Amino acid sequence: MELTRHFVATVYLVHDGATALHRHDRLGLRLPPGGHVDRAELPHEAALREAREETGLAPTLVNDTPDVGSPTAQSIPRPRHLLLEDINVCDGSVGHQHVDHIYYARVDSRAIDPGPGEEPVSAWDWYTPDDLCGADVDPDVEELGIEAIRVVEGC
Repeated sequence: MELTRHFVATVYLVHDGATALHRHDRLGLRLPPGGHVDRAELPHEAALREAREETGLAPTLVNDTPDVGSPTAQSIPRPRHLLLEDINVCDGSVGHQHVDHIYYARVDSRAIDPGPGEEPVSAWDWYTPDDLCGADVDPDVEELGIEAIRVVEGC
């Protein structure tokens, strides 16, 4: 089986001590907003676009790294984490992986208003760190959700 990899971007949205996760019907998982990086799109742009499409919220990335620039180079927001995720595993062989750029962002509201074709508002919930510890989420979602809340809230 030939291995393929796609670049994706995920953003943990934080407001008032909680992060937003939705139930992804096809995957049966609770996940933050995110998706594939489009052609000619940078990973942080994909994260922001996906968050706006999926939630209707306007996120502001939390980026605590200094900018470096020159006439021929510019800084772009660095992801908090990079994950290599196995997506398609068949008979013990990995056929497809995602290179996931993980970002953290703050939003000014919890009023989720998904765009057309996105998961309905009823699929979304806000999770505090305590909620995440008892939730039916993968360990990486729990760990990154709690970290995102602490980073964005300055705890």
